[in-house]
Amino acid sequence: MNVQTVGPEAADDVVAVIHAGFGAREVLDPPSSAPDETVESVATALADHGGLLVTSELGPVGALLFDPLDDEHHLLGLRRVAVHPDAQGRGVARALVRHAERFAAEHGYAATRVLARAELPRTLRFWHHLGYVEAERDHPLVTLVKVLPVTVETRSPDEARCLGERLAETLRPGDLVILSGDLGAGKTTFTQGVGVGLGVRGDVTSPTFVISRVHPSLDDGPPLVHVDAYRLGGPSTGSGTRLDELDDLDLDASLDEAVTVVEWGEGVAEGLADTRLEVRITRGRGDDVEDARTVTFVPVGARWAGAGLAHLLTGALA
Repeated sequence: MNVQTVGPEAADDVVAVIHAGFGAREVLDPPSSAPDETVESVATALADHGGLLVTSELGPVGALLFDPLDDEHHLLGLRRVAVHPDAQGRGVARALVRHAERFAAEHGYAATRVLARAELPRTLRFWHHLGYVEAERDHPLVTLVKVLPVTVETRSPDEARCLGERLAETLRPGDLVILSGDLGAGKTTFTQGVGVGLGVRGDVTSPTFVISRVHPSLDDGPPLVHVDAYRLGGPSTGSGTRLDELDDLDLDASLDEAVTVVEWGEGVAEGLADTRLEVRITRGRGDDVEDARTVTFVPVGARWAGAGLAHLLTGALA
């Protein structure tokens, strides 16, 4: 299977896949306008914004068109996503979407967006499985959005704090940030920056011995709830018990009003909120700088679609 970025020269193949893919779907009311696409209309769309074409031993089997949207939030629309019926069940759609997301990230887009029909539950499940969340529903269309991961390299603890401080600019009451990384990777250092950015009271230190600590705001901002999930249930206890103990901390009472940062929270704290920001910190590899770190931000939920994380974070250390 070969996935290529294509222009108007591929219009014949792309329109053929669109007609075949949409033609095999059940009849909807109102009907899809995809069968109305012509070589000319597709060529124009490809000339303006480009698209993707998947080929295999069967020939052209998958296609989509790019549709840049909302310059302020850097959204890349994916439309006319189609798979030839002879190639369904072979991972063509997944390959299309993954390639489109890489294209979006490489070209500075913060998120991808797709429209799906509410009457097609299997299609909605497909998009949900790939991490897309519902942002809007205007029957019969459901708008689904996926905010793309952002990766930033830091070379010192000061840069890690600066990155946390920059993140705080977009955090608001109710946000959940889950930190993961090896011992000594810099999770607490990063959280110190978040505390500075939020303008909270008290030094942010590892909460290991108290499990959780609340830092009130010095002005009208949200407090910071800093949690260490490492010791919950002890090192030999399963994650189910750790989640129970996390619930016992009564964090739900403050989640709506506070910014909650959970160290060692991966696999434990996700159940605290439907939307969250996962931050994974890893040591640099092959780098001669001892304190080099790779910090990857993985947004989960539609809340992050308009947060401008890519622009905010990639410029943090400039």
